[in-house]
Amino acid sequence: MSLDDNALHVSARSNDAGKLRIAAVGDIHVHEQDQGKWTDFFKEVSEKADVLLLCGDLTDTGKEAEAEVLAEEIKACTIPILAVLGNHDYDHDQLKKIRKIFSKTELQLLDGDFTVIGNVGFAGVKGYGGGFDKYMLGMFGERLNKDFVQEAVDESLKLDAALAQLDSEHTDMKKVVLMHYAPIKATVEGEPEAIHPFLGCSRLEEPLNRRNVVVAFHGHAHVGTLEGETSTGVKVYNVSKPVLQQAGYETPYFLLEV
Repeated sequence: MSLDDNALHVSARSNDAGKLRIAAVGDIHVHEQDQGKWTDFFKEVSEKADVLLLCGDLTDTGKEAEAEVLAEEIKACTIPILAVLGNHDYDHDQLKKIRKIFSKTELQLLDGDFTVIGNVGFAGVKGYGGGFDKYMLGMFGERLNKDFVQEAVDESLKLDAALAQLDSEHTDMKKVVLMHYAPIKATVEGEPEAIHPFLGCSRLEEPLNRRNVVVAFHGHAHVGTLEGETSTGVKVYNVSKPVLQQAGYETPYFLLEV
């Protein structure tokens, strides 16, 4: 399916200043026993924001039953929901079933495509690991190592293609990115350095800089840092639920006007 086929225009509320209120959280890890647990969360977010971003690890272990619970819970949400998948959502190899479940809800999964809401364009990918800056892994050595690096390259290219298509169809539109893995090192600081290569990759940063993205959101690093920025000053927020809770957010979502 082409990017044109995947692009979706969604109407949303905006505040009096004409800005879009974006709520974002990652790593909600919905369990099979979570029936009713998230209803109040989605109701509150619907009152405070115009769009909700879920930055991966929607389910705890990627089981169909977990996705079904989340599908039921998000019925309480009355604003558009955009999401990307995370590594936990892949764990039981039930992606087709998970995607089918969410396709019947108001939640839209992004994977190298984009959506326009109000005056903001949203592009999303899962992302991948590979390390940061001068410690980023190179395309060298065993085939398994090359495959690992190639996955991050492919995710970066998917993101760049979505942003390029957004630029071509909607000039001067503000661009927001959601992903699961981190595009910069600053927002995984706090995690052991030994696992940094598995938390994100600098290859994801390049499209953010070159395509003039306003802000990017990610999750995955549960003991990371809330805020950072790319080498050109693009704001990046780690909105993993544990990070938000550690930062004092009683109801775990980050709110930003764009």
